[in-house]
Amino acid sequence: MRLLHTSDWHVGRTFHGLDLLADQDAVLAHLADVVAAEGVDVVLVAGDIYDRAVPSAEAVQVANRALSRLRRAGAELVLTSGNHDSAPRLGAFGEFAAAGGLHLRTTIDRIDRPVLLDDAHGPVAVYGIPYLEPEPARHALGVTGARGHTGVLTEAMRRVRADLAGQPPGTRSVVLAHAFVTGGEATESERKIAVGGVEQVPGAVFDGPDYVALGHLHGPQTLAEHLRYSGSPVAYSFSEALQRKSVWIVDLDAAGLADVRRHELPVPRRLAKISGRLPELLEDPAHDELVDCYLSVALTDAVRPVDAMRLLRERFPHAVHLEWQPENGKTSAALRYATAVRGRTDQEIARGFLDDCRGAPPNERETGLLRTALEKAGREDAA
Repeated sequence: MRLLHTSDWHVGRTFHGLDLLADQDAVLAHLADVVAAEGVDVVLVAGDIYDRAVPSAEAVQVANRALSRLRRAGAELVLTSGNHDSAPRLGAFGEFAAAGGLHLRTTIDRIDRPVLLDDAHGPVAVYGIPYLEPEPARHALGVTGARGHTGVLTEAMRRVRADLAGQPPGTRSVVLAHAFVTGGEATESERKIAVGGVEQVPGAVFDGPDYVALGHLHGPQTLAEHLRYSGSPVAYSFSEALQRKSVWIVDLDAAGLADVRRHELPVPRRLAKISGRLPELLEDPAHDELVDCYLSVALTDAVRPVDAMRLLRERFPHAVHLEWQPENGKTSAALRYATAVRGRTDQEIARGFLDDCRGAPPNERETGLLRTALEKAGREDAA
């Protein structure tokens, strides 16, 4: 049996305010091409299909189109819900969907009820563990003494192993789970899943199955031969700029896990970072190759340039993020408000604020405008 492991689609997510639906649609369409070309039997999606619990109508259309393409390409699909998904919404009509080859595992009571599939070597049991919020999950699982993510996932895997022990001899097993497993490397784009506790789970919790398809972390990574994150199919932060997005192609034979290989995905628009003074960035021909990139810009001008993003976008239309990091290293002093204003006139405070914000005090014309504004404010106060 050949499996394709993907996760963290986050359909509907924006990137610094930009709509990514077209990029997501293009990459997810490529997955269907991989299924057809590689003869994939089952697609595993380990949570976070959507970016929010109530996705937009447009996001639902993109996700539905992706699932339909994968099914038409010849694969069965097994999906679990992640911490961004609404499990009840995603799992609605699950019994009907299963008849069409879409198997949804979004509830705790179905953790130990595998999707049973067959190949030439016999049965394969695919278990789906949805994202488990520790506090409600420990009560639902009947382990009120369980602590954090480790406690509830330990119980979930105990149920999986107990069910697997009752399956016919030689049954191979696959588990989907959405969690932060110790040893994984996070990026800036995952939502934290710990509130007042430890979010990481030891990899040993998942010992036993032939393959564990993990979701939650957005970078592709291997924690053990059988324990892997596929990562997200699209980059969602500049911390992922150097990652090569991919999926895992997993082969099972009669003995279990036979082979795992990586298939890199197309990049709809590359991410890049650049720094320098604004005039140089706007004129240097060495930056021509960045014109089509999503761009994060750090300006090093000693004085904060006026209208910098508009000027940058005239050359780099996909510039989406801008920071000012003056090369002189000047930063605002971390003073308490009372200390910062003590013994200073309103005019001095306003001058200091402007100097801190842009790296230069007001010029003569600006000083006159500040004086006029402060005098008017004083008259209004007195009135």
